[in-house]
Amino acid sequence: MRARPLLVFDGDCGFCTTAVGLLEKRLARFPDAQPWQWLDLDALGLSRHDVTHYVWLIAGERRFRGHAAFAVMLQMQRSWGIRFVGRMLATPPFSWAAALGYALIARFRHRLPGGTAACALPR
Repeated sequence: MRARPLLVFDGDCGFCTTAVGLLEKRLARFPDAQPWQWLDLDALGLSRHDVTHYVWLIAGERRFRGHAAFAVMLQMQRSWGIRFVGRMLATPPFSWAAALGYALIARFRHRLPGGTAACALPR
């Protein structure tokens, strides 16, 4: 079991890499972050499909994907305001909006700033 949470993201995606870098600078408590391409996915209990469609946060035995991973990262912060936002993103109806927002960003990440054709999700 890992001592620190691990954020698994798509290292081939310029948008994803930039987003992780920005969050790492802005969040006081940031998990270890590694591109899935550098990791043993079997050891983490993840498939290639899992990591090409979602960002993952692995904290102990728990795994969070997509918007839930982001919500948990916010809940890990020192600031009560940021933790509150994280809890809201994990609670319906806000979680429904967060899931939709994440799905749209993931679907069109190749068109967002920093995105390239390599960012496009596999069909």
